[in-house]
Amino acid sequence: MEEQDFGMSLPLSQDSFIELWQTVAAPPIATLSSLPSCNESPDSWKTGEHMEMLQLMNDQVLADGFDENLFELPPEMPVKDFVTLPSSTVPVTTDYPGEYGFQLRFQKSGTAKSVTSTYSELLNKLYCQLAKTSPVEVLVSKEPPAGAVLRATAVYKKSEHVAEVVRRCPHHQNEDVAEQRSHLIRMEGSQRAQYYEDPHTKRHSVTVPYEPPQLGSEITTILLSFMCNSSCMGGMNRRPILTILTLETPEGLVFGRRCFEVRVCACPGRDRKTEEGNSTKTQDDKGTKKRKSAPPPDSTSARKLKTASSTEDEDKDKDVFVLQVRGRKRYEMLKKINDGLELLDKESKTSTKVCVKQEVVLPFPSGKRLMQRGERSDSD
Repeated sequence: MEEQDFGMSLPLSQDSFIELWQTVAAPPIATLSSLPSCNESPDSWKTGEHMEMLQLMNDQVLADGFDENLFELPPEMPVKDFVTLPSSTVPVTTDYPGEYGFQLRFQKSGTAKSVTSTYSELLNKLYCQLAKTSPVEVLVSKEPPAGAVLRATAVYKKSEHVAEVVRRCPHHQNEDVAEQRSHLIRMEGSQRAQYYEDPHTKRHSVTVPYEPPQLGSEITTILLSFMCNSSCMGGMNRRPILTILTLETPEGLVFGRRCFEVRVCACPGRDRKTEEGNSTKTQDDKGTKKRKSAPPPDSTSARKLKTASSTEDEDKDKDVFVLQVRGRKRYEMLKKINDGLELLDKESKTSTKVCVKQEVVLPFPSGKRLMQRGERSDSD
């Protein structure tokens, strides 16, 4: 009775511990008395009788409250085999919107000298300064699957340079301390940007996870920066480059592709204005050359047209019209004008019919005389 009162007076935590202790199955006292004492040597524990005792104790405890499935590993989850698609040696530079309607849009910044980046729709070309961010707006008709990424890759535009990898010049690489200092294109404003080097083609690319547009917007903006000038020696060396922006899966399956030319320079507005003017001039020159190279009209057809028009004019001139004039003075004035026109027509007809050809003998210098046909010279 005293034990019950003592148990009830304990806190709840002690009460739960007592209940837990009572559930533990203890071996019989008879078996414990047969175990070797602490003073005995450890070798006595290794006898067969004592080992059987311990085995019986373990079997009894495990049989009462041990879960046999405790240490069994759960069945292995099926692992999806992700295979990275091989990249082509010569990247494709044609636009492909795909089923998601992948499109790009650039902000309109004009051609002022103070702009850091500007885009020419006429030339499909982006002009930007070194290491300055250029916002690019991404539009899709429907949301791509989860995990989609945007990849930016730089390639040379001309066929004689397309096999080479676009890298930064040694000067700008040595000044940079970042891990991706050899990459030309960088994604700014995102901590999840990852930089890759293809193991087969050695081309550089940068990816950033696709983020859906925010509420009330239809575009997703990414920030690109180009870390070397187009005129840098040892780098691009004035060779034009193209930037390929693709929407794809992490394994490399392309959903859409857009391509545009890039020029990294000190004054983007000035260069854009100059190149657009040169492009319009070349187009105008091509148009004028085509007009000049057109074959002249046939002479026989032109003569026929002239004769037809002249006969029509003559027929019209033969027509006689009656003009009613009020007043004698006006009549005399108009009659004089008519007589003068008639006289002018007669003189023009006679001048066209009579055409006299006169041969003019030009005197030869130094007293030489023109020999007539059949005449012999004095030496003969």
